[in-house]
Amino acid sequence: MFSTNSRCIASSMGVFTVMMAAVHVRAGDINAPSFERDIRPILRASCTHCHGEDEEVAGGVDLRLHRFLIGLRDAGEPVVNPGRPEASLLIHVIESGAMPQEGRPLSASQLDLLRRWVAAGAAGGESEPETLPPGPYFAAAEKKHWAFQPVTRPNVPEIADPRIRTDVDAFLARTLLERGMTFAPDVDRRTLIRRVTFDLTGLPPTVEEIDAFVTDTAADAYEQLVDRLLASPAYGERWARHWLDVAGYADSAGHAEADSLRPYAWHYRDYVINAIQQDKPWDTFIVEQLAGDELARVVHGETAEAMLDPVRREQVTATGFLRMAPDGTGDRVADVNLARNEAVAEQLKVVSSALLGLTVGCAQCHDHRFDPISHADYYRFRAIFEPAFDWQQWRSPTARNCSLAKPGDVSQATKIEEQAAAIEADAKALERSFLDAIFEREILKLPEEIRDRYREARSTSKEKQSPEQQALIKRYPFALALYSLDLYDKEADNKVKARRAEATALRKTKPPEDFVMATTEVRGRVPVMQVFYRGDHEQPRQEVPPGELAVLAGAAIEPFNPLEASGGSSGRRLAYARWLTSGRHPLLARVLVNRFWLHHFGRAIVPTPGDFGLGGQPPTHPELLDWLADRFVTSGWRLKPLHKLLVTSTAYRQDSRHAEATAADPDGGLYGRWLIRRLDAEQVRDAVLCASGRLVTKTGGPPVSIGKDPLGRIVAGREELNANGDVIKVLPVGDGAARRSLYLTCRRTTPLTALQTFDAPAMLPNCEQRSSSTVAPQSLFMLNDAFILEQSAAMADRVRQVAPGDLRRQVRQSWIMLTAREPESKESERALVYLAEQAEAFRAFHVAAIPANAPDQTPPSGATMADPQAAALASLCQVLMSSTRFLYLD
Repeated sequence: MFSTNSRCIASSMGVFTVMMAAVHVRAGDINAPSFERDIRPILRASCTHCHGEDEEVAGGVDLRLHRFLIGLRDAGEPVVNPGRPEASLLIHVIESGAMPQEGRPLSASQLDLLRRWVAAGAAGGESEPETLPPGPYFAAAEKKHWAFQPVTRPNVPEIADPRIRTDVDAFLARTLLERGMTFAPDVDRRTLIRRVTFDLTGLPPTVEEIDAFVTDTAADAYEQLVDRLLASPAYGERWARHWLDVAGYADSAGHAEADSLRPYAWHYRDYVINAIQQDKPWDTFIVEQLAGDELARVVHGETAEAMLDPVRREQVTATGFLRMAPDGTGDRVADVNLARNEAVAEQLKVVSSALLGLTVGCAQCHDHRFDPISHADYYRFRAIFEPAFDWQQWRSPTARNCSLAKPGDVSQATKIEEQAAAIEADAKALERSFLDAIFEREILKLPEEIRDRYREARSTSKEKQSPEQQALIKRYPFALALYSLDLYDKEADNKVKARRAEATALRKTKPPEDFVMATTEVRGRVPVMQVFYRGDHEQPRQEVPPGELAVLAGAAIEPFNPLEASGGSSGRRLAYARWLTSGRHPLLARVLVNRFWLHHFGRAIVPTPGDFGLGGQPPTHPELLDWLADRFVTSGWRLKPLHKLLVTSTAYRQDSRHAEATAADPDGGLYGRWLIRRLDAEQVRDAVLCASGRLVTKTGGPPVSIGKDPLGRIVAGREELNANGDVIKVLPVGDGAARRSLYLTCRRTTPLTALQTFDAPAMLPNCEQRSSSTVAPQSLFMLNDAFILEQSAAMADRVRQVAPGDLRRQVRQSWIMLTAREPESKESERALVYLAEQAEAFRAFHVAAIPANAPDQTPPSGATMADPQAAALASLCQVLMSSTRFLYLD
């Protein structure tokens, strides 16, 4: 707070500091910082939570309004002295480090903004209220932010340009023409088929598909190609991956160090794949994920009937969306209640960033520092979900799972278990009889006077043995004969093991019981939501009802009225989901189409897809964004038609080489050329498997296990451990290791090395936008990793089968398989020279590595292949896999 101490600090500052505080911005300068745009966000982020929002205003200094700043005096000293930063206490206490007392100090750029604003006259902004009670204050300009306004459908610009193929092109062309620019020329067909195939399926086109498209003279050849790709099973897998990123999908719980596995999370993954493949309308898709249990009319403990109905089962499975965030409550944690509330907070971050494109979680502990979202707003929003996440009557992750058992399965499994238990009891009795017989034989070796005492000691359980009995057994351990039947009678031991094996075999006949991770409520239980002071669940304050964020609600959903849920739930989530997908919500459709655009064009219309608020970046083409959002809704919320609209546009078909656009628009925000981008992690790995011919296209099902090999790599396979728990090796998992990356276990703490190297995201709690780096470990991976070496060799074998004995054809085939284009003549000649040199090098190395007197000796691992020419071709394949032509989409 501002205090006598702060004044002393300010007055003790030397002349040098005062001089440094002065800036050369004059009053009335049109370039001066704006109070509403620049200054208010700084004060709200660092100051007003103590100086204005609390019931007791710290030091009596309220910094929420401009007139408070100008009119305040602290013991006669002005808090802000217009035109004189050196005489403004606000500047002094920040420079000295006395303020803010909580949180991070202001950055140099923020302090510079404050100085410049004061020096320019400390001008205000909009009109302010006459009175202001303690609490958050949001200016009208903040509430009028573009993203909080209803979506409107603008008219499509009328542009006379033969290059315009779709309405999307018209919006982009208008902006380009205003800048004196045009679209880049269309890209060649080979590049286009590679681009759109990777884009829609995540996989490369085959050589046959490339050749067929290049030679297809039909006027609608490209449209037919797009339709075929959208119908491919690979399409659902690829675009499911995009949604799974924002949903925070993982096969482990995270949060706690154990990072325990979630063995049933894959059902939600498969739900997403199937929904997208079938082009389920996104309004239905969203409602099912938020409130599928309420649609299915089920509550906790009463799901058995619903899970027998395919439609209701799918609805319940969809609610796995609300179970995807990190949740350590199933592991050992230091503070159980803290872990529960953190799990809820993480899930709300996922919901709000995925559906609203807002950083709502920033209001968990205090009013949002940039957006008009109050602390109470956050808990009103949380109250919508609280009946499913009642932290005071928490249900463990396992207890929330729903069984997929069929009628009779449970009773059958119970009967089998009873029979197996009886067999095990019989085996135990049999073992005891053998041991007793051996004991009676062995005890004869002891002195007769202690035999009875020894019998009594043996028949007494260890925890009830007297010290004398323990000493007796310790003195004559050989006569114990209680646990080591195999040491005394191997044949008898085998009989016991055979009997126990019967129980094991019988248990394997049980009907397998599967579960889905689901979100349900407890019948009739609707907890009261309270605001947690500073986000601390141990400091609950006033009660708050459920509701939408005030800045988004308006008359559309206020007051918030939960829908009547016949299944016994609260109806809150269903009501909210209906409002979100009503077509009147200002954010949902915008957020969705912005992400779809991002995945097609490499950058989003709103460059910050997870932050549509005041702290994010504005849209580059706001009218296009609204046109797309409205079209998406009015066209039935279907994604496949939107895909076709975007990928058949001229903007999508452009070449990346366009000197005019590169010079005038270097970051590509005007879309006057195609933006080159690297394949993402899954595309790299899956494309390598496609090239080798080993990709397994099996869809759905439990994830393929992963493990850490002795070299520290995380690879597909099952870990084999020694007695100390150390990994000896990773055992193969058959063809599972060659499945699409989507189906490998996604563990938060141990991501697959092949994916992590190429920027696979960490789900903490989710991923709103992937990053793409170019770093040395990527090159090292492509040069040295066993996965790449194995796939290169397999690809070489495949190429040789296609073109046996013809090196020139092998070079051409390799080039097309990996880059979709034929090598130029000079590239082909260089490749042939490379093959000859490499074959000779391998041949020479092979001779040097294997002595002449040991012709049958196996070459050292990694030294060479048996066929030097095959080794040379494998080396060329690896070089091409490591090239930018393969790793980037042009």
